[in-house]
Amino acid sequence: MERLGRQAVAAAAVLARTARADKDAALLAAAATLRARAASIAAANGADMEAAQARGLTAALLDRLRLDASRIEAMAQGLVEIAGLPDPIGEVTAEWTRPNGLSIQRVRVPLGVVAIIYESRPNVTADAGALCLKSGNAVILRPGSESVRSSAAIHACLEAGLAAAGLPPECIQRVPTTDREAVGYLLGAMTDYVDVIVPRGGKSLIERVRREARVPVIGHLDGNCHVYVDRDADLEMARAIVLNAKLRRTGVCGAAETLLVDGACAATHLRPLLAALLDSGCEVRGDSAAQATDPRVRPASEEDWYTEYLDAIISARVVDGVDGAIEHIGRYGSGHTEAIVTANPLAAERFLARVDSAIVLHNASTQFADGGEFGMGAEIGISTDRFHARGPVGVEQLTSYKYVVRGAGQVRPG
Repeated sequence: MERLGRQAVAAAAVLARTARADKDAALLAAAATLRARAASIAAANGADMEAAQARGLTAALLDRLRLDASRIEAMAQGLVEIAGLPDPIGEVTAEWTRPNGLSIQRVRVPLGVVAIIYESRPNVTADAGALCLKSGNAVILRPGSESVRSSAAIHACLEAGLAAAGLPPECIQRVPTTDREAVGYLLGAMTDYVDVIVPRGGKSLIERVRREARVPVIGHLDGNCHVYVDRDADLEMARAIVLNAKLRRTGVCGAAETLLVDGACAATHLRPLLAALLDSGCEVRGDSAAQATDPRVRPASEEDWYTEYLDAIISARVVDGVDGAIEHIGRYGSGHTEAIVTANPLAAERFLARVDSAIVLHNASTQFADGGEFGMGAEIGISTDRFHARGPVGVEQLTSYKYVVRGAGQVRPG
């Protein structure tokens, strides 16, 4: 681990002065290698899937682990899209001149060395490696044991891309052991090397990282996301959004976990929305109004309103208009992603302005909570923090800044 740290610091110094053309060349070469090695990556993933099924991993974790041809192609395309993004390093984000003639600029710089600790999702290997490279950061990747073969195969493609561009392989390193002690060492003993840690995984992993890390952490704990259907919502639009938000992929952090329906439209909207979910195989746990609407609805406990199911389960409640929805989200939400479905622009703007979550949407599925869908090429994760980075963590969010001040001999008077 010490060797990885020293090599990462050296590589970060190289990347901080690497031209955009070289970084983009590495990304494009890595994308081509991913495509050329798709069959071997799929085979490695098949071995990981077989082992994970034998270990009894949940359906949500298995879905996160699974790679097929379309997901491998999506990884490659993500690298291409990241290469096409502007280089953030050196960007002047503000500049002004003081009355004494000092010229001041705020300029983007890399964070330095980023450590990514993740479970199940082998695609994070490609996304994190690419985003850190583009933003001028060296990265230490620590995938979970369940994705060890898949992640190694993907990491080899990134190394090939670095070699093709003449960049040191230490720019993107992978912890070569699945020993859990390596995580503890990375969190507590690498402060001389690691500048920031990003966890991507289950609640227990993220809690451990936040508890033990001795460097800043970017991440989120829960993805308890809500869809609120307002009295002025088009029913067919609401049905499509609710089904997609909950069931497109139940194991992603942007999956809806609670459906809120305005009491003013419960008579017309609640029954068909609940029926659509139930008929699609989704378990519904609801308040008394939801239970009275459909006998298949199970009673919701107080704990259900706080729960990120990551499964085909959703909580449902009738609320008193947009203010009732805002109040419920403020009490039970995790600050991740919330959506309102309405044709009323005033209700929409009230919801968007007053709901304090990282991502708020109007008439769109919560499953758009994704850096790729935001045009970032990919993301390392969704941050619910209120400092530095919030929402999808992409290239810009992996930078800091410094102030460059130019003078002509000015001295500060006593």
